[in-house]
Amino acid sequence: MSNLYRKFRALIPDAPLLVGVVTSAAPVRVQLPDGSLIAPRGSAELGEAVFVRDNAIEGPAPALPVELIEI
Repeated sequence: MSNLYRKFRALIPDAPLLVGVVTSAAPVRVQLPDGSLIAPRGSAELGEAVFVRDNAIEGPAPALPVELIEI
């Protein structure tokens, strides 16, 4: 017998992995490359580049240049 819930979850895409720079440490605010600000869960140092997924900080990101490409 197949698991219907598992099939349903397979239809929903995973949350994207975003990268941003911490602009405020208490409360944490992260600025994304497009200029928008988000308030994810977690903690990070001011000025640190972080990975964010599902509104939660996943960890530090490398400090590399970011290239935005509009589609």
